[in-house]
Amino acid sequence: MKVTKKHNKHLNNPFPSPSSNPPHIHGTLSTGSSLLSSPRAFPVGSDFLLTWSPDGGGHLSISHSSAPERPIWRTLPGEPFLSAASARTEAEESRGSFVVADGELPSPLLCNHQSIDDITTTTYHDELGIDHTNKTDDFPAATVTISGWLSKNNRRHAAAAAAAAKYWLVLDQKNTHQVGFHVRFGELIMSPPRKKKKKKNSSTLSRWNLVCRRWRRRRLTLSSSSSSSQRIGLLLLPSSSSSSSEESIQEEEDKKFRELNRVYLTYSSDKEERFYGFGEQFSHMEFKGRRVPILVQEQGIGRGDQPITFAANFVSYRSGGDWSTTYAPSPFYITSRMRSLYLEGHNYSVFDLTKPDRVQIQIHGNTAQGRILNGDSPATLIERYTENIGRPPVLPNWIISGAIVGMQGGTEAVRKVWDQLQDHDVPVSAFWLQA
Repeated sequence: MKVTKKHNKHLNNPFPSPSSNPPHIHGTLSTGSSLLSSPRAFPVGSDFLLTWSPDGGGHLSISHSSAPERPIWRTLPGEPFLSAASARTEAEESRGSFVVADGELPSPLLCNHQSIDDITTTTYHDELGIDHTNKTDDFPAATVTISGWLSKNNRRHAAAAAAAAKYWLVLDQKNTHQVGFHVRFGELIMSPPRKKKKKKNSSTLSRWNLVCRRWRRRRLTLSSSSSSSQRIGLLLLPSSSSSSSEESIQEEEDKKFRELNRVYLTYSSDKEERFYGFGEQFSHMEFKGRRVPILVQEQGIGRGDQPITFAANFVSYRSGGDWSTTYAPSPFYITSRMRSLYLEGHNYSVFDLTKPDRVQIQIHGNTAQGRILNGDSPATLIERYTENIGRPPVLPNWIISGAIVGMQGGTEAVRKVWDQLQDHDVPVSAFWLQA
């Protein structure tokens, strides 16, 4: 990851470049087991069921025992639900405002072809590092593990792929209405590129002969007084040291990125489904059709509304912000279909809701985990979300007994406003002072 700080000038670009939108990832899905040629069902704990259907190229769905006909999570038929990539993160920061982009790589690496080799029900997968700290004795220790390969090109065998890594997607029941998911990768296997044999044509040979003749004419003489028998003719051949050193530098650079550090989760949505949530958001209530980045930063002054955003950026670089900048985002949503999911951890993520039939989440990291919630109303889903992440304490009565006045300007300015509010009988709970 490369982070640069942008120094403020007296006058700045009022239209700074936004964060680059990661491309939507597409790929293929295949199955490597004859056991997956027919529909199968796998219990996840005691209250959830994972169903595999081979129809349309194959897809998975998760449902709760209280409503087995209603999937709370479902993949797209014939398309990968898991992809991965390796990329360099470049971030630019100025006074708490960020722009994030994927930098150029020596060898771009995207593993977007997924194979499912097996789906098994097992006990705790401690060797995979799965977190079971929140699991209680009320639920079975059984988990469902989906395993297979992700490859750069569409090859069934890892040895035939340009790059491939084994993956595990583990599902386990956390409580009565939450199922957890955890994605991990194995070692990335890189196949050496096949070198094409170069055919020597007549033009190449003629050029080589010309070089040889020129060097023969430029024989170096050790001494001008030496006899003709003491002269040594040197033929200097082109050296491969420079090219080999360049290759070694390139190889060392490539090694830095031979680890998958992007996770893509893709699953089904529908055109009429509406998405709400994502923490404290100021510009929109509903997010279908948008890319929502989850990054804590300054919320901005103007946030895209003109001319105030223009003015804020002009005097302080990136201080204007945009519609997505917020102090308190959260990787959590609820939909109009009463589906809900949230990510765990602190990695930067982007929720891509631009396609009408799918959701794609990009997580910056080599692993991903989160939870899928079951519920039949927004209030129920929020209650089940906060029972795990925590709930804020009840506000004291004094904080809701009057206005909280936000100000800046010093003590005298505050006292002046306080006197004016008292003259108009305005109830005041507190003053909030901008430092």
